[in-house]
Amino acid sequence: MSEVKSGLSINGVVIDDTFAEAFDMAATGAIITAPTEKWAKIAAVTATGFATSVIACGCEAAIDRYMPPEETPDGRPGYRILIFGFDGGGLGTQLMNRIGQCVLTSPGSACFAGIDSPKRLNLGASLRWFGDGNQIAKKLGRTRYWRIPVMDGEFLVEHDTGFLEAGSGVVGGGNILILGRSFDEVLVASEAAVEAASAVHDVILPFPGGIVRSGSKVGSKYGGVPASTNNAFCPVLRGDPGSELGPDTNCVLELVMDGLTPEAVAASMKAAMHAAASFGPDKGIQRISAGNYGGNLGRHHFRLKDLL
Repeated sequence: MSEVKSGLSINGVVIDDTFAEAFDMAATGAIITAPTEKWAKIAAVTATGFATSVIACGCEAAIDRYMPPEETPDGRPGYRILIFGFDGGGLGTQLMNRIGQCVLTSPGSACFAGIDSPKRLNLGASLRWFGDGNQIAKKLGRTRYWRIPVMDGEFLVEHDTGFLEAGSGVVGGGNILILGRSFDEVLVASEAAVEAASAVHDVILPFPGGIVRSGSKVGSKYGGVPASTNNAFCPVLRGDPGSELGPDTNCVLELVMDGLTPEAVAASMKAAMHAAASFGPDKGIQRISAGNYGGNLGRHHFRLKDLL
C-alpha cells in the first residue's frame, strides 16, 4: 500500500486517497443482563476478553452497546456483545465457552439472544447440562428459556441465539490509521475517534480500548508466521524503503471495526475519521490513512474519500 496524494483534507488534516480492505465474516451475539449495570458490564467485558483478532484468539468480540432496562428481555440493565468468526461451527464453540465460563459464573447474570436470525446457535441448549438434571425448561410464546440452579439462585438463559453466515454482509476489518506528531497527541485523538466510532450500533472495535498499535501486514519473512509488523507505518523504520512516514510523524495508531453490515462499518469509520481530524495539525494530527492489501484479499473496500 502506498500513499496517493489526494488534495483532500478535514480541518487541515490530510486524508489519503486510499481504502480500508475488509473481509467477509460470520457473527453472533448475546444480551447479558444483571441486577446492576456494573455487574452486567463486568460479565460482558469478561466474556469478550482475549478476542482481539481471529488470527490467534479464535474470534473477535467486544461490547456493541449498553441496553437500559426498558430494552432488555428481563427489564434489567444489560449489554449486547457481538462475536465475529469464520463460520457457525467456530462461533458456536466460542459462544458456549465464553457464556459458560464468564456469564454463567458472574453474580446475578442472565443471557438472551443478541441477534434475530433464522439460523441459530446454542445458548442454554448446551449450558443446561450444567444443571445436572435439575434444570427447568420454560417456554414463553415461541421462545424457550432454561433455568439452571446456581449458588445465588438461578441462571436464566435463552435456548439459542441467531447468527449471520459469512457472505451475508457481515464485515470484519474496516479500519483507519491516525498519523501524528507524538504518541500523546495521537492517543488523545484516537480515544476520541473510538468514542465516536463506538456510538454506531452493530459495530465493535475489538482491540484494547478500540486501538491497535501493532498494525500488521499479511505474511512474514519467517515461515509459518501469518502476519508481521506493518513496517511502512513504523516510525523507527522511517528510513527503510517503502516507509510511508514523513520526518515529523512519530506515532501511528489504528482503529479496526467489525460490523453486521457494510453500512454500519462505513458509518463507524466516518465517525472515527472526523473525530480524529477535528484535532487538526495544531494538536499534532497530520494524516488519516487506511490499511489494505492491494485489494486482493477482501471484497469490501471502504474508500476514505467517500467518507468525507
